[in-house]
Amino acid sequence: MNIRVGFGYDVHPLEEGRALWLGGVQLEHTKGCLGHSDADVLIHAICDALLGAANLRDIGFHFPNTNPKYKGIDSKKLLLEVIELLEQKGYRVGNVDATLSLEAPKINPHISAMQEVLAPILKITTDDISVKATTNERLGYVGREEGVNAYAVALIYKS
Repeated sequence: MNIRVGFGYDVHPLEEGRALWLGGVQLEHTKGCLGHSDADVLIHAICDALLGAANLRDIGFHFPNTNPKYKGIDSKKLLLEVIELLEQKGYRVGNVDATLSLEAPKINPHISAMQEVLAPILKITTDDISVKATTNERLGYVGREEGVNAYAVALIYKS
């Protein structure tokens, strides 16, 4: 069995009045992520982890923010395309472990919903997706609620 691991990271600024999408779920909050797509920082980090594991470059290579096709796109569609790219190389997802770093809103009440949204796209069970969250202890741009970070590690395999 061929097993590979990839790491992903993404960051987006927060802006008043924008929708906040994290892990494919819209959360109630006064600020949302700013970006070319729906700016779902968690899905973007997962995409990069998967692409990196398969040596397929990164999310910006496949879905450039200069392409109007991706303006406002639902990041779940990007993740679906990443899964198709992996499958073309014979890979399947084993598991994903991801962490969000933001001050607000609280993420814990939404983790199950995120897992339920992501599992069918990734073609794994909710038990194979770990989503965690932490604050930045009020330090830096995350602490000032100017932005949000996401980190992800993914295991893929060929059987």
